Amino acid sequence: MTEDDPAFAPLLAGYHRFRRNDWAKQRARWAELAEGQRPFALVIACSDSRVDPAQIFDCSPGEIFVVRNIANLVPPLDPTEGYHGVSAAIEFAVTQLEVAEIVVMGHGGCGGVQASLTHAFQGAPPGRGGYIARWTSLLDAPRDRVVERCGTGPEAARALELESVKVSLANLRSFPSVPEREAAGTLRLRGAYFAIADGVLHLLDEATGSFAPAT
Repeated sequence: MTEDDPAFAPLLAGYHRFRRNDWAKQRARWAELAEGQRPFALVIACSDSRVDPAQIFDCSPGEIFVVRNIANLVPPLDPTEGYHGVSAAIEFAVTQLEVAEIVVMGHGGCGGVQASLTHAFQGAPPGRGGYIARWTSLLDAPRDRVVERCGTGPEAARALELESVKVSLANLRSFPSVPEREAAGTLRLRGAYFAIADGVLHLLDEATGSFAPAT
């Protein structure tokens, strides 16, 4: 790939705009960040191109530590050897950066949730959908409950999108460092849901299990 490749050109043009505008205007901030980072929050969101947490929360550089993956999922603590990318990022944010907030943000129209709901990649080999099937199997239990109650249509999709947030919050608490800090009052977990169609952010009340628009 060369710099004049049409597929890369929009990214390069964006970089030049960034250098002329944001980087130049916040030069002092970037100089400070060159010495290290102190984000106050970890945001776990979907990789979907429409739901950039920094944009939705209007954050400046260095304010949030972000983990993005298919369907904003957190796996439970797994002591076996392997490449645990999401778990390592959570561990780093909580134990090294000592963030005060963790926000799990689901969203409308989630392709990963849809894959779980329909079992679209069931039986596919790795590299051809198998990784997606394995990853979204984290939603199997709530998926079965949702399908039994709502079928597999739009109502079920939204219900499972909300459940994905709750699953990730529960799995976060399987990491010992998380409940320890919650109990000490130095860490708070929050569930959120961004509705792409109307741009409204909903927040989870864990006591009731319901989501309501942020005020």
